[in-house]
Amino acid sequence: MKPIPFSQQRFEAAYRIVQSADSGSASEFPAGSLYWFDSLASTNQTAWELLEQGAPAGTVVIALQQTAGRGQWGRQWSSLPGGLYLSVLLAPDLPIEYSAQLTLCSTWGIATVLRTIPARLSGVNVQLPVQVKWLNDLILEERKLGGVLTETRISQERMTKAVVGVGLNWANPVPEPGINLKSYLERQETPLIESLEMLAALTLYGVLSGYQRWQVEGIEALLPSYLELLAYRDRPVWLNGQAGAIVGITPRGELRVQLQPTDTSSSEPFPASPPNRPLEVLLKPGTISLGYESSSPQPGGT
Repeated sequence: MKPIPFSQQRFEAAYRIVQSADSGSASEFPAGSLYWFDSLASTNQTAWELLEQGAPAGTVVIALQQTAGRGQWGRQWSSLPGGLYLSVLLAPDLPIEYSAQLTLCSTWGIATVLRTIPARLSGVNVQLPVQVKWLNDLILEERKLGGVLTETRISQERMTKAVVGVGLNWANPVPEPGINLKSYLERQETPLIESLEMLAALTLYGVLSGYQRWQVEGIEALLPSYLELLAYRDRPVWLNGQAGAIVGITPRGELRVQLQPTDTSSSEPFPASPPNRPLEVLLKPGTISLGYESSSPQPGGT
């Protein structure tokens, strides 16, 4: 399968349309900052290489195929032709213990933009029902649409340089439990997104708008709406045989789970709650998996 043709001119025009539909709340796309390729090993890797060559914050790398895409926790990621693989260089100033905030605001920003702006541009009252899966996945119809991978550089205990990488399924083949956005839209009465360039513009705008809001208002302003978009939050979470309910996300990206009262004691890592008293447990990213699971390489990755 050959990569879908990509036009930088159409992409930049689409970005201006997206920005105008949102009253220009996120940064303008700087001219000359886009590098796009039919195929790369990894857009994140190329973004770091461009940084070493003097590329500024705001530089964007787009590939239509990756041969060595990677995801969270060192997983292998499928990056077949027809998908969108995008990375953007940023220059945050954040203590390293809060590095998950960059992932949170980026994932929230993309999901929020995909849910709202395509409908606004089409003049219809139909949302694209994208949700987030803790911590960094984007899902549609309870299947994986894509994911976000953030990588950072540290100086004096602070995160000073970062690359936010996004992989989204557009027209590429996807294994279970993935979903292809173009196929989904073809089943809808209103397509909402009609080109890869518009999807790239929406995705970049989502990263930048989430990042900008986080920079101005702080992560606390985003956490309630991130939780609203969280898939599976109404399902029980089981820890050490105890049922728990998701009640929030911490600024460090931890999942707040309130365990139901129980009389059972245990020596397992998640302690039993005192009798008749709820216990809140904070779960670090990667501790448990919510929703779909698969041992196959997943679509997305950077």
